Order: sequence, then C-alpha cells, then structure tokens
Amino acid sequence: MSAWRIDTADARAAWLAVVVAVIMAACVALWPAPVMASGAADPAVAATQEGVAFGIDGFERNAKGTARAMDGQPAGYRFPLLDDSNVVVVRTPANVLVYVDADAAQAAGFDCEDADDQAALRRMLCDLDAAHSMGGAVLSDVEDPWLFTVEPDCVQAPYRYRFCVAGENGDAYAVVDAAGQADAADAVAAADDIDLGDGALWSDDARLVAADQVSLAAEPAWLEGLGAFFARIDYRPLWVSIKTAGVALAVSFALGLLAAWRTMGTTSRIKGVLDSVFTIPMVLPPTVCGFLLLMVFGQSTAVGRWLIDHGVSLVFTWSAAVISAIVVSFPLVYRTALGAFEALDSQMLDAARTLGWSEWRIFHSLMLPLGWPSIAAGTVLAFARAMGEFGCTLFFAGNYAGITQTIPIAIYFEWMGGDTDVALFWVLVVIAFSFLVILFINLYTARSQAYRSLGYIKGRAGADALHVGSRVQGVQDAAFLDDDEAAGGDALRIDRDALRELMRTDAAAGAAVGAPTGAVSTGRGSSSPSSATRDGKGGR
Repeated sequence: MSAWRIDTADARAAWLAVVVAVIMAACVALWPAPVMASGAADPAVAATQEGVAFGIDGFERNAKGTARAMDGQPAGYRFPLLDDSNVVVVRTPANVLVYVDADAAQAAGFDCEDADDQAALRRMLCDLDAAHSMGGAVLSDVEDPWLFTVEPDCVQAPYRYRFCVAGENGDAYAVVDAAGQADAADAVAAADDIDLGDGALWSDDARLVAADQVSLAAEPAWLEGLGAFFARIDYRPLWVSIKTAGVALAVSFALGLLAAWRTMGTTSRIKGVLDSVFTIPMVLPPTVCGFLLLMVFGQSTAVGRWLIDHGVSLVFTWSAAVISAIVVSFPLVYRTALGAFEALDSQMLDAARTLGWSEWRIFHSLMLPLGWPSIAAGTVLAFARAMGEFGCTLFFAGNYAGITQTIPIAIYFEWMGGDTDVALFWVLVVIAFSFLVILFINLYTARSQAYRSLGYIKGRAGADALHVGSRVQGVQDAAFLDDDEAAGGDALRIDRDALRELMRTDAAAGAAVGAPTGAVSTGRGSSSPSSATRDGKGGR
C-alpha cells in the first residue's frame, strides 16, 4: 500500500509539473513580442528608420470613435487625438488617408510629395499600427492606395474628413461628416441617409519629428523590464474581484442552501415554478441580467425611485457589483445543493422524523453532511463564476477603477486602450485561478471517491470473510449429524474422512482472513450445532 501511495504521489507531481510547463510555454508563446522599427526606443509609441531624417513619436490607435453630440466637441463622427499630434491616419472604406501638418513636415524634413519619404513614413506607421492592432485589421494588409496630404480637409463623397479639429475644451479630433455642406453642423444634419461611422474604420495619430528628436533610450535588461512592467500594473482589480466574489459567495451560499432546502419540501407544481425562477439567471445572458437590474434599481421603476428617495443609490456602486455577482453565482449553489439533497434516501429522512427530529435538525445533521461533497464543488464554482463576471457587472456597476473594475472589466478596457501586455497579464491570472479552482474540485472529488471506494473494498473483504467463516461453521454443524438413515429425512450422509479434510482446508482459509465463527447453517437446519443435531435426529 505504501509503494502504491508513493507511486501515486510521484505521478501526481509529474502531472502537475507537465501542466505548469505547458502553461509557461503558452505564456511565452502568447506574450506579444516587441514590434519596433530600426532604432525605436519604445515600440509602442516611437519609431525611426536608418537613413531617414524624420521619425515618429507618441503613437496611438483609436479602434472606435463616437458620434454622440456633446457640448464643447465638434459635431460628426470623431476620433480623439493626443496632444501635439501632427500626423493623422484614417482608414476609409476606399483608401488610407495620411494627413501631415505642413509646418511639422517642414521641420522634420518630410516631403509629402516624395515617394521615398512616403514609403518610409508608411513603413513606420505600419509597424506601430501592428503593435497596437489588438488582433484586429492592420495597415500593412491594406492593398488600397495611400493618400498623403497636408490639407486639413479632404472630401471623398459622401464623406468629408477634417483633421486636428480643436474643441472648446482644447482637445483635438479627427472628424468625419457629410460632404457638400459649408458648415459642419449642416453637414451632420444632412447625413440622414448615411452612417458617418462607416466612413472611418479606425484612426491612428502621432507626432512627426526629426529623427534626432525621437525619445530614444537604452533598452532595459530583461529583469529590469519585467520589474518595470509589474510596477506599472494597477492591482486594484484583483482586490476588487476577490472582495466582490467573497461577499457574493457568502450571500449566495446561504440563500442557495435555503432555497434548495425549501424547494424540496414543496409540491411538484410549485417546485417547478420556484426551480425555474431560481435557475433562470444561469441561462440568461449576463447583459440581460445587468439590464434588468439597472431597470429595477434605477429611476425607471417605482422600486428604484423609492430607494433613491430614501437615500439608497445602488447603480454604479460597489454594492451593484456585489449584487451582480450574487445574481450569476446563486444558481450554481442552488442547483448543486438541490441535486445533492434529492439524491439522499427519503426513507432515511422519514426515519429521522419518526425519532422526533425537527426539520432543521434533519437539515443540518443529515442533509448537509451527506450532501457536502457536491455542495462544496458547487460553492467553489460559484466563487469562480463571481470572479469572472463581466457583462452584468459592467451594465449595472460600471467601470470605476478601484471601486467596480474587476479583472474581466480591466482586461476589456486595457485591451481597448491598446495596453495588450497588461490585458494579457490579467488573462493569465484568470487562467491560473481557474486552473486552481478546477484542480481543487478534482482533488476534493477524488478524495471523496477514494473514501467511498475504500469503504466498498472493506465491505467486500468483510463479506468474503463472512462467507468463508459461514462455510466453516456450516461444516462444523454438519459434523454433529448422525449418518443413520433412520434418523430422519433431514439428516446428512457424509464421508467422515472427506469431512475432516474439508474442515482442515476451510479452517485454515477462515483463520487467514480473521473470519467470525458463529455464522449460518447448512441444509434445512438452524445455525447452531444443537439445532442441527435436533433436526438430524428427528425429534429424538
């Protein structure tokens, strides 16, 4: 047995080592390699090229813009630009527009009409755009023509493109509106038949400077770069996720067990209704759950208005994040607990009731201990589900760093913001956490099954021992029988020499397994030697 345990432990350790190695290899393979042009100090924002007088600094990619009308911002479909951006790239349905500020081009030594300068700028823009693509389309795959211009306006019917448009708050935008109108507001009003968002697939912007003005720095060592990476990560989403999931699990655990217990005691018709109500959050899309919570607790319903009037505002708060996690994790606790309770022997529960046990005592003394393995697995899954909630939390609680921003929300917004490295870091954290959850469930389940298997094996061994002992005792009982044929119809006729040999063989087997000696009888007689004799003598 000890050798088997050692072998099993070694095999489990080897299996874990293989899994860890696979995860580490996947991390190395998936981690985005730095994409940098020749001489680039920071591949995310800067690029230069050998033999070229100019370079790019402060690069940013905007995957989506907005057409929402806001005070102080220009009308139209707009992309926000970084401060001091003088290069704007817009991917249109027909081509790629590259706007370069005339003064910046002259200062950097860029000739907008020179084919070599255009090709060099295009290569740098493509390299940086690929580093910021976040898995989407890239400029390097565009076969449509590139149009370089120093004009702040460009018309490609039915759209008009305006570059570096200043807003009232000092911000700058790249704007798409309808062509053929002198005033921008009139152009937007005339765009009833077109979707301005279709006029620009995405936008890039950067600063064009002389090559010697690009912020070059020595590339840090691997260890220093890793330390700098971890130093710039905001770890608050991890704390928010753990805190939110922990509180949600405590509430879901209590409510789930109570709901499963009370559902068992109801009639079949009511039970079906309750089960549907308690389970429906499991099958609804998370965004639907978030929308319903937003409607219920917002100002759109009487309940929400009543709560707000009494000083209870839940929308876009940490409490809303907890409620969202409870809604999505509760069905997992409820379903596993209900399945565990329904699998119990109803006769055992009825027997406890006949002994005068209360329903509460039956619940916590019988149902909970016997159904705990399944309940524990469901509880761990519910915690993982609360940790991974995204849609319902984002809809109902919003995205506020340090308050409602959980790890899944941080992944989405880091990716949308172009920080793919940080997004991938949080992805690996979630993968590692999920792996640990599954491993815990498997180990706990294996342990429970091992105890049951051990009990089954012991039971079989005891039954075999009882069988051997019964056979020995039965032979011993038969030794008291008389071989007189006239003794009675139930008497046994046996060969005494064969009986002695059989007794020696079976006695040795019974002693080897430690069998009891007072078991069942043979023939139609009873279990004791005296009764066997009595039956054999036919009432003597």
